Order: sequence, then structure tokens, then C-alpha cells
Amino acid sequence: MVRGKTILVIGFVIMCFNSLYQYAWNALLPLFKSGFGVSLVEVELAFSLFTVFSTTFQIVGGSIADYRGPRLIGVISSLLSGIGFLGTSFSSSIYEFYTFWSLGSIGEGILYGIAANLAVKWFPSKRGFATGFVSLGFGLGSAIANPFIASSSSFRAPTLVIGLVEIVILPLLLYAIDYPKKVKGDRPTTVIRTVTWWLIYVSFSTSAVPLTVLSSSLSVLSPKDLLVLLVTVFPLLSGASRPIIGYLSDSFGRVGTTSAVLFAMIIGSTFFLLGLIVPSVVIIGFFGGSMITLFFALSGDIFGEKYSTANNAILYTGKALAGVLGSTVFSLLFLYNPLYAKVFVLANAVGGFILIVSVLLLSKRGKSSVGVH
Repeated sequence: MVRGKTILVIGFVIMCFNSLYQYAWNALLPLFKSGFGVSLVEVELAFSLFTVFSTTFQIVGGSIADYRGPRLIGVISSLLSGIGFLGTSFSSSIYEFYTFWSLGSIGEGILYGIAANLAVKWFPSKRGFATGFVSLGFGLGSAIANPFIASSSSFRAPTLVIGLVEIVILPLLLYAIDYPKKVKGDRPTTVIRTVTWWLIYVSFSTSAVPLTVLSSSLSVLSPKDLLVLLVTVFPLLSGASRPIIGYLSDSFGRVGTTSAVLFAMIIGSTFFLLGLIVPSVVIIGFFGGSMITLFFALSGDIFGEKYSTANNAILYTGKALAGVLGSTVFSLLFLYNPLYAKVFVLANAVGGFILIVSVLLLSKRGKSSVGVH
């Protein structure tokens, strides 16, 4: 079993591959649409399936990883992730694509939880930076892959290559890891009975909507001459912010830093409402990317490390809600009236900020439910 900084490197590499299910979506979406000959909404349904399956099964996989260790469930999940891309490459219909993309999403979700919680569990004193470094891969992987995907005339070749590389590399990495043994923390059944938990959960769910909108629909919203640049820069910004803002949260406090980041999401969403796509991509990409780092680290601070994979998996289901709101609901609103869709994005950003400020106020009042282990 590897330890120390090598753990972070392995988590980082796992995240690089994980990012391809979300942040390569903008590059793959036009290829799926033309390749299967279907509508935008039909293709976007696959993104909603991804968010639902990846988040739901992260709870199951996270519980197994906390109680049994991450190795076996990690190897199985890495195989599923690779099969998702390989099966997509050979899919002859949109329904076969839904099936394989969902299978791969199950693997991706479990791997995400395992990789992120390697940092949460092994580096309690530098949890923000460590989680941010691992999560950096979630942006960087797609920033590398997207130009090659965007230059392809079909989705079949890039998904085949990605699937083959994942099948070879990821199981070896997952076999080499483990979690620390002597850690403490609250069980999920205890965590979900606190007010603080639900404030954090709903704040994460709503604040992630602007990020999800750009993750799923940037290829539709962006001017064509800027598309390749923006789908490359967007995940790069998202990844780069994670260790930077994670480090700041270690130094200046988790809840206060999170509040500042969610206020920045309001600013980015306002630019989006005004039709200023480039500054909205820059702001939402940079600050939105750090949210999962901050929320996972915040959960570990408040509720402890022992069951963090399961606790953070439940928290991560907020991404499923954000995924449905930011892909399917947003696309339907956009087809009806683009202005309504943009106001919807801003409203979610404002709601998320108000809720996390409520957590900050509770912590300042000394409520026991926000005590740090």
C-alpha cells in the first residue's frame, strides 16, 4: 500500500479520468447529437443520467469503502468506468448509449468519492489543499482531452481510446491504495439529522447549478468561434482553482471562504444573465470548480473522517439535483424562453449563498451542530 504524497498523486490521476464524464461533455455533445441523429434534449438526458447514477451509487460505494476499505470496490468501479466509454464507442442507438453511459457513471461516481476522500482522511491538517490538489485532476484531465475530442469527426474513436486507457491504468492504481485505520467521525445516520447538514446540502445543490449549466450546455451557449477555446479553458480554470482556494480555506476558515466563493458565483451568474459568456465562463469555471473541494472539506471538518466517504457521497447527491436542474430543466426553459433560463440560474446561485451564510451565522453563535471534530 502506498502512503504520503503518493496517495495524493494517485487520487489526482484517478480524478483526471473521472473528469471526462463531466467536463468532456461539451466536446462530446455535438458528436453524440450528430452521431445518433437525435435532439439536444435526448442527448442531455444522458448527462442527467450521469449525475443521477454517479451520485446515487457513490453512497453505496462510499459505505463499502469506509467499512471494507477502498481497494476492491475501487477496482470494480474502475472497470465499470472504462466499460462506459468502450460501450459508448460501439453503441448503435441512443438507448445503448444511455445504458453504457449509466454503467460508466456508476464507476465514475464511486471513484470520485474514493479519490477525494483519500485527501480528506489522510491529510486532516491540510484538508482543503489536499482535497483541492486531488480535485485539480477533475479539471485538468478534460482540459488535455477536449481539444482532441473536439477535432474528431465522430465520438467513436475518442471514447474507444479513453476506455482502453482506463481499463489498463485505473485498476492498477486502485489496487495500491487504502484508508487510514485510526480515524473518528459521525455515522451518516447521525449526520443527516442535523440542521447544519441540510443547510450545507441544499446550498451545494443550488450553488452547483451555474457550473452544471456550463458543463452541460456550453457547446450550445458559446459562439462557435470561441467554443474550442472555452471548453478547454473552462475545465482548466475549474481544476486550477481547487488547490488554490482549498489552501486559502485552510488558512482563513472553511465556511467564510465558501461564502466568498458562492458570492462570486452570483457575480458570474449575473454576467451569464447579461449574455456576457466569456466573463461568466471565467468566473463560474474558476470559483465553481472549487465548490466540491470546499464542501467535502467542510463536511470532514464538522462530521469527522471515519465515515467521510459515505457522508460526502450523500452530500454529492446534491450534484444529481443540480444536474437535473442545470441540464434537463435548464434546456427546457431555454427552449421556451432563454431569459427565464438565465434568471433560473441566477436564482439558484443566490439561494446557495444565503444558505451557506446561515451556516456561518450558526457557527458564530456556537451551535453544537456545527462543532468541528
